[in-house]
Amino acid sequence: MENRPLDNIEEVLKNHKLTLDDYEHIKRILGREPNLLEIGIFSAMWSEHCSYKSSRKYLSGFPTEAEWVIQGPGENAGVIDIGDGMAAVFKMESHNHPSYIEPYQGAATGVGGILRDVFTMGARPVASLDSLRFGDITRDDEVGKYQRHLVKGVVAGISGYGNSMGVPTIGGETSFDSCYNGNILVNAFNLGIAKADEIFYGRAEGVGNPVIYVGSKTGRDGLGGAVMSSDSFNEESKSLRPTVQVGDPFTEKLLLEACLEAFQTDYIIGIQDMGAAGLTSSSFEMADRAGSGMRLDLSKVPAREENMQPYEFMLSESQERMLICAKKGTEDKLIEIFHKWELDAVVIGEVTDSGRMEIFWQGEKVADIPVAPISSECPLADRPIQRPKYLETISKLPEGFGTTPNQEAFIKLFSSVEVVDKSWIYEQYDSMVQTNTIKRGGQLDASVIRVKENGKALAISTDCNPRYCYIDPKGGSSAAVMESGRNVAMSGAVPKAITDCLNFGNPENPEVMWQFAESTYGIKEACKELSTPVVSGNVSLYNETDGVSIFPTPSIAMVGVNEDQNRVLPSVWQKKGNPVYLIGKETKSEFGGSLYLKVLYDEVAGTLPEIDYRKELELWNVVIEGNRKGYLASAKDVNVGGLAIALAKVSAISGFGFSTKPDMGLNIFSETFSRAIVEVKQEREKEFLEFVKSFDISVTKLGEVGNSDKFEIDDISVEMDKLQDIYFNTFEKIIHKED
Repeated sequence: MENRPLDNIEEVLKNHKLTLDDYEHIKRILGREPNLLEIGIFSAMWSEHCSYKSSRKYLSGFPTEAEWVIQGPGENAGVIDIGDGMAAVFKMESHNHPSYIEPYQGAATGVGGILRDVFTMGARPVASLDSLRFGDITRDDEVGKYQRHLVKGVVAGISGYGNSMGVPTIGGETSFDSCYNGNILVNAFNLGIAKADEIFYGRAEGVGNPVIYVGSKTGRDGLGGAVMSSDSFNEESKSLRPTVQVGDPFTEKLLLEACLEAFQTDYIIGIQDMGAAGLTSSSFEMADRAGSGMRLDLSKVPAREENMQPYEFMLSESQERMLICAKKGTEDKLIEIFHKWELDAVVIGEVTDSGRMEIFWQGEKVADIPVAPISSECPLADRPIQRPKYLETISKLPEGFGTTPNQEAFIKLFSSVEVVDKSWIYEQYDSMVQTNTIKRGGQLDASVIRVKENGKALAISTDCNPRYCYIDPKGGSSAAVMESGRNVAMSGAVPKAITDCLNFGNPENPEVMWQFAESTYGIKEACKELSTPVVSGNVSLYNETDGVSIFPTPSIAMVGVNEDQNRVLPSVWQKKGNPVYLIGKETKSEFGGSLYLKVLYDEVAGTLPEIDYRKELELWNVVIEGNRKGYLASAKDVNVGGLAIALAKVSAISGFGFSTKPDMGLNIFSETFSRAIVEVKQEREKEFLEFVKSFDISVTKLGEVGNSDKFEIDDISVEMDKLQDIYFNTFEKIIHKED
């Protein structure tokens, strides 16, 4: 190994986004000068994407434990007990930067990566959801045109990969705001099912145990991906396509089946997906978790391209690859399984007790790095924080607020891209493959699958309102946890745990770091109060272009358990004549961060609606228990756009007209939290009303399903055919503007 100083070290460090202080630190760890390969390894492992150096300070203190939590943060995915010896394995990950640069492959490889995170744990993936944020697709200029291009590319990438894998995409959320014009967000969620006592972990232990490379060959695609995702964008960023990985779902399908077959043996000690930073992160993380060392021979790594060098092998982010630590003596049997599935499988190293990563190439040692310090001594960026100045000016609502006639306001709100049906998106996804889907995209609130192994159902919802998080990062983040849990409860399931994707702007901006810190405080508070621990997650920073950061967007995915797959509650009306009630908190005039304010005034301002966790839990319990007792026919939470928009959605989808006179004035658009519309079975109405007396919530009868041939609420009246035309046809017209 060469120990002489590198030429042009300043340029080398700049290209690897390392500082001179980092360089001195690396020399202290190694006790000598690093070579270029070692610089590349430190650069990847110390990148924001891999090390969480700006965010780690604030991630401690998340509630992560409960009697139903099997595995919390720190592994490839989180795991919860769902009863009868079965477990749900799930996680959400971001693929924002790659998807902006190359939307199809960026989104596709995001799906591929999250699938591997789940089946690495020994689970078969059974449900995917996506939380997507785009810019202003309604504009007629180049910005709008490019955003529509991104929507088409991302959706094609998700469907192309997920459909080919045979994993249903059963729901998610898609929203639009100009703050995402320079940085779209693609957050991919997957959940798998496994036996609770057959979970696999990413560790390499046992001196002499072989380390086996399995999956696709390594190419040069994705080089520098983790480092690229740890920086802001500018116009030149669109030229970064070589840093975006290329996915092959058919190879991943083979890898999935091969891994699941291998898991049925007792050959595997540990297994790790080669995700961000590829072979570097997987090898170091497996050794670090076990407190061991590793010896790797890169000459044995299957190569897709000619004349590849050690630097490229260690830092490539080629897709569909895994690293396995196997029991010594079983390697040939394991390799035989992967060869049967037409995949590469090669022993490329072994576990040692040196505590070091020793890397060889053609007989020569080309890197020698102590494992523990690359994690434990990663520079922590204790960045300054400052309350954003904009908060001093946005608390008041604009002059003339609320003067638009309700009829006019309703049509504008109901026609907005945030509200209207997005079947153009979700109909491209195969939602019914595996035949376990009970509630899918377009059916409102949570998505639901049955667990055929135990007769239960799992409800999943991904949620975040970035406008709430902009005006109040702490409260808005708490509200995201509440909303995701509320949606799950509306299906009759008990919310159990969350995974998250914390998407923020440039952490070098003190105001962004303040937003991030406040957001984590809000999530911690809500998860503690609602007994929904955090079991996995992801942080995505530097979502900024030309100095403009996105709104704080902490996407939350909640998973809940329904004890009976035959008692899943729909979110749209079921039967004409059934009574409809508004339940939950008393509706107040609360318009901070509201859709009303955004659509009619193009402003994100005001004070966040009041948060009351006790009232939220009361609402959940009424719906969950009311469903168990058989009182309810459907339940839909009241959220964006208030009561008027919630009722209109249900009416449009179900096809039932509805007329109600709550006499609420402007407050039919209020976004007061912790409210829901419930459809009560006509023959159980008296029992329901007696039942809810034991809960501290407001109960107001709104009318009966199908009591009109129009949709009417107070002074608003819309013919049903017009309501449905707006709801079902608006989005497709917008997305096809260029056609």
